[in-house]
Order: sequence, then C-alpha cells, then structure tokens
Amino acid sequence: MQNIQPKLTLVGAGPGDPELITVKGLKAIQHARVILYDALSNNELLEHAPANCLRRFVGKRAGMHVYSQDEINRMIVKYALTYGSVVRLKGGDPFVFGRGQEEIAFAQQFGITAEVIPGISSAISIPGVNKIPVTARNVSEGFWVITGNTQHGNLSRDLDHAIQANTTVVILMGMSKLAEIAGIYEAQGKGKIPAAIIQNGSLPSQQMGLGNVGDLVEIAATKQLHNPAIIVIGEVVRFHEEFNALQVKVSEELQIAV
Repeated sequence: MQNIQPKLTLVGAGPGDPELITVKGLKAIQHARVILYDALSNNELLEHAPANCLRRFVGKRAGMHVYSQDEINRMIVKYALTYGSVVRLKGGDPFVFGRGQEEIAFAQQFGITAEVIPGISSAISIPGVNKIPVTARNVSEGFWVITGNTQHGNLSRDLDHAIQANTTVVILMGMSKLAEIAGIYEAQGKGKIPAAIIQNGSLPSQQMGLGNVGDLVEIAATKQLHNPAIIVIGEVVRFHEEFNALQVKVSEELQIAV
C-alpha cells in the first residue's frame, strides 16, 4: 500500500496575473495530489498540476459560497489523509483576509503538517502594477490594509483610525460599502482625497476609475466597476499618470458650466 504522508500547503496565487505566482508556489502546484482553489486564483495555474491531480473549486461566485469554511476545513483533512499532498490555492496571499490560519489550525489537530507559501498580495501589487506606490517619501509614510467585509459583513472600524493617520488606505472587498466609505471621509472633511477603484487588477480585463474619495459611488457607476476590485485612497493616487489629466478635465468642465 502507498505510504500516505498528509500535508497541507497554503499557496498564495497572487493578484490575478498567473505569471505573478512565486516559483515555489508553482512547484507546489506541480506536485499536488489535490488542489482546493478559490474564485480569485487564476484557473490557468491549474494547468501546471499533474494529470491525475484532483481539482476542487471551493470559492465564492455570484454572491454565494459553494462551501462554508467549516466544510472546507473538513475537506482539507479528508483529502490530506486520503491522498497526501493537498494544495490550498488562494488569491493574493493566504494570510491577508484569506483565513489561512484557521485552515492550518484545523488540519494540525489531525496531525497534518502544514506549510505556507506566501503570495503577492493584491493590496500592494495591484496599485504597484498601475504605478501607484502605497508609500512615497514626503507623501505617505505607511499604509493600512482593511476589509470592507468583516465576519459580520461590516466595514472594518479600523477605517476611522486609518483616516486619522493621514496615510494610504487600501480597502479589499469594499465595493458594497462605497457610499459608507465616502461618507466617513466626508464627515472628516477629507472628501477631496484622491482615490482609485481598480477592478480585475493585473489582468487584461482590468478597469479603473479615478477621482476623489467623496465621489466613489459616482466613479463606480460611471466606469461600471464591480467586484473583484480594490479601493486605494490617499495622495499617492496622484502619481497615476491619468489622475492629474482627469482633474484638469473636471476643472474645465466646471468652468464651462459656470
């Protein structure tokens, strides 16, 4: 009988572009017996798996979870004990709102060893590929990454603190909270801070909307932006080559209207 050595490997698939996975992550896929993959991991990566590898989609589509987190945890254990090497493929990095620690903790209860192969987080890379730095000397000395969808479906309360820090804010899973985000900034008298919404970042289908944070709802409606997308807020957005041109255009249109 085959000697089964159960192992869970959490692999960060990166922001979307399949070439942005790490070499080590790709090697893990190439040697996997089972791959449990999310909606935000590029399906092209599955082509590198062995022909006999079992591939199971466990992500979220059309606003519905295919499996609950508890079910995914149990699947990891079942497949690891049955097949050996299980790769849990997650978009971005498995430890940035990816619930990776929960899966490791559950697997270890059954004596399953675990390894983490970090991925390139969309919070940094998607602004980066669009030439928007999350930090810049004399502009932003740091950045906050927060979720727009906590365990209870709310916008993270950390946003209030992030605004006070006067630094870059990146919001993941926040498209359903655009009006709330804009309102919080407006209430602080900071509605004119530059902002960007980037949909399908790093992919050929990428779309972007630029403007001020107070206009997030209008930006999304005008550009027809929706999930998956990230929101970048801060003076660093001015580094995008189209931002200043957009501001000049808006100013000219206002002058004509007057």
